[in-house]
Amino acid sequence: MSVFPKISLKPEVTGYLRNVFLNKEVTAVGPQEAESRFQKLLTCLSHPPSTTCVRASTHLSQMRDLLLFLKQQKCGSSAEEPSVQIAPHPRIADVLLLPVDGPRAVERLSSELVVDAQCGSAVLRGAHVFAPGIVASPKYMKAGDMVAVFSDLEGRCTRGATRFQGSKVFVGNGVAEMDRSAIFATETPARGVGVRMVDPLYKSPSFDGLLPSMVFLQNLPSVVVGHVLAPQPGERILDMCAAPGGKTCHIAALMGDKGEVVALDRIRNKIDRIRQNAQTLSLQSIKAFCFNSTRAVSDDEPTQEAEGPPFPPESFDRVLLDAPCSGLGQRPNMASTWSLKEICSYPPLQRKLFQAAVRLLKKGGVLVYSTCTVTLSENEEQVAWALSTFPCLSLQPQEPHIGSEGMLGAGLSPEQLRLLQRFSPELSWEQTDATASLTRRADTDTIGFFIAKFLKT
Repeated sequence: MSVFPKISLKPEVTGYLRNVFLNKEVTAVGPQEAESRFQKLLTCLSHPPSTTCVRASTHLSQMRDLLLFLKQQKCGSSAEEPSVQIAPHPRIADVLLLPVDGPRAVERLSSELVVDAQCGSAVLRGAHVFAPGIVASPKYMKAGDMVAVFSDLEGRCTRGATRFQGSKVFVGNGVAEMDRSAIFATETPARGVGVRMVDPLYKSPSFDGLLPSMVFLQNLPSVVVGHVLAPQPGERILDMCAAPGGKTCHIAALMGDKGEVVALDRIRNKIDRIRQNAQTLSLQSIKAFCFNSTRAVSDDEPTQEAEGPPFPPESFDRVLLDAPCSGLGQRPNMASTWSLKEICSYPPLQRKLFQAAVRLLKKGGVLVYSTCTVTLSENEEQVAWALSTFPCLSLQPQEPHIGSEGMLGAGLSPEQLRLLQRFSPELSWEQTDATASLTRRADTDTIGFFIAKFLKT
């Protein structure tokens, strides 16, 4: 159900995406269907998915024990409310699904507080309002005051304002945890929860008080990636762009923590986050390094197996390239200020990373490429480029295959498109309502995502 306007993009970006979704191959099949799909995409991107996906730490506890525990905790419900439905995914053994309740009939309060778009999106996924995300509040707001929370769509609200008349959307009501003076203090920036959401427009399950080692919040397609890679105990795996470490930890868990998972990222504090997640989940097989993965291949003659980067060619049994991308599949996203130049800057970087990935992969090894975007140039066109550039690569079937097939427009054959996995929420938008099964909603109403699996021969 649509309650928000379509995602706000720069006109040049909207035009670019429209050309993607109405390319010649697509419109030859059905121009009206293509236009409808594009418009639905713009609408669904501004709305949150209708389910919450939780990856269970099955390397630490049995799924049935965890499911029982969560039900006993009445996860996401107060003591007065009925328990939230929790169901295991029938095809993915370590996934639990919980419904999101929304949009709800929430009466707006008269006292308005404004948050930035990123914070507003987090609220729609079940978060409270953290103080750094607040850009405007009532002049005399005190801790304990009830406020209506609005998201600034275009980033035009001046920080510290007392009111804002620009483009904004209501995301729910909450209670202030801090005085206005503390939130906008100039000496020490405020941290922690600034507003606790008590009546959100979209009510997601709460995991407050649960051990972080038990469950890991993760979008369903991101969990599917780990299963498609299919790591085996004793293998050496490379996660080339690993931060914040959700997929890295999943790979290690799927291997039973037996083998080695090398995680690379070029930003130091992100590496610390990966190590922290690994420690929380009691995973010993992960080795994280701060390194630019485009330079991860060593040209020197190897004297022994390198523990850290750069690595000799053919050092890994499997490689995951969850590539940096334009992120245009993320939901909810009500507004993006990115220019077309910024969006088009990713394919060259992705190809540099891909070249390194192929060199680092052993013969007979598996390479999985994934993004959280919807463009052809970062997805199907990269697959077409890879197949023509590296004759040693061939596309492989994916298991599980839950998303739709690849999109027309990159010159790939029907057989090749069927081997790709594109999560396209716009295909089921306005068809998947609250009466649909939890699994159907979870499988179709996802973020936009893309997965390709290659074998090196």
